[in-house]
Amino acid sequence: MLSKKHLFALIVWSATLAATGALADVAQRPADADPLGAAAQSGSEETAIRRVLEQFHATHVPLSQAMAIAEHLHDGSRTADISFEAFDTPVYRVRTIKNEHVWENVIDANTGSITGKEIASTLKELDREDLAKVIALKWIKQEMADAVQVAERAAAGSALAGGLIRQDGKLNFVIVVATGDHLKEVMLEPPKVGKQGSSRH
Repeated sequence: MLSKKHLFALIVWSATLAATGALADVAQRPADADPLGAAAQSGSEETAIRRVLEQFHATHVPLSQAMAIAEHLHDGSRTADISFEAFDTPVYRVRTIKNEHVWENVIDANTGSITGKEIASTLKELDREDLAKVIALKWIKQEMADAVQVAERAAAGSALAGGLIRQDGKLNFVIVVATGDHLKEVMLEPPKVGKQGSSRH
């Protein structure tokens, strides 16, 4: 399972506050904003976000390439979520799915090499919320890579995380884009399989 690190937790938290009607709903969050609304944590949140942005801007492997690397490990797999994590060696944590299988891999953000051991599981091992998202993903024709491209154009930056969130009965892609020293959240409602003309990007 993909552990809910700081940045991905920020995506989920902020996405619950975002409107879902637009294809690309862009919200800007300054790097020094306090996403949890707790004054006592503002210093640590600010430091964490700035550290993530500094490391992200210095990396050599874009998020889209990290997704492609992970998907290539298992032919026909699709990215369910991905997040950039700032450690001594910055990495992308990518979760891919295919049929009943789920894989989690860690990819070095500077070299593109796989680091650590792959974690393999099945849909039966997912919690109810994650399982619902994965099942819904099967009915979406848009790939995470497509959502990332739209988000990067809409926010004029580089994506550093992406995932799925269910809100008001709808499943949306939520992409976090780094633009300078700011984070911008882009929410996209993907077209469903079989619906023509619903892809507006």
